[in-house]
Amino acid sequence: MSQVLKEVITANQEYVSGFDKGDLPMPPGRHFAILTCMDARLDPAKYAGLAEGDAHVIRNAGGRASDDAIRSLVISYKLLGTREWFVIHHTDCGMETFTDEIMRDLLCSSLKTASVDASGWHDCCEGPGSSEGKYIDWLTITDQAQSVTEDVVRIKTHPLVPGNIPVYGYIYDVKSGKLIEVPEATAAGKAD
Repeated sequence: MSQVLKEVITANQEYVSGFDKGDLPMPPGRHFAILTCMDARLDPAKYAGLAEGDAHVIRNAGGRASDDAIRSLVISYKLLGTREWFVIHHTDCGMETFTDEIMRDLLCSSLKTASVDASGWHDCCEGPGSSEGKYIDWLTITDQAQSVTEDVVRIKTHPLVPGNIPVYGYIYDVKSGKLIEVPEATAAGKAD
């Protein structure tokens, strides 16, 4: 058993010993959802003041409005009653450190973990690799405010998203913990 697995199992046993959340309803109590990045430095429960059962938190690389993220948001609204959504990207995001082409080249070379230094990303070149990465839009980021706005617009204009749901756009500052509004995104995300 790996050290990480042992730590997770031990933590879960401690959690279970004081568990008192078994009666929480399935719909989120505060009726909103957050789409944000999977970055381990982000704790939406803390930066948005959440407790278990308060909100849906959908996470992926970059907090992007991918097809799957929109699928989750639509389920969140249609079946579980959320009425407001947030798109929250963050400063110092890893999705700003590469392009689709870089990712595709790295995957073609090897499936092992790549490294990065001042000159860019490098692969260990210990194949095998795969060309399947060429068929994925990696949704990389070149400008945080622009990507937040793009994602809010994509969500708001999606044919499965009702116009009465406001979508707010923010950037989380990893150095201060502050949520910084992206006014263009929030304006684009206004409810009809």
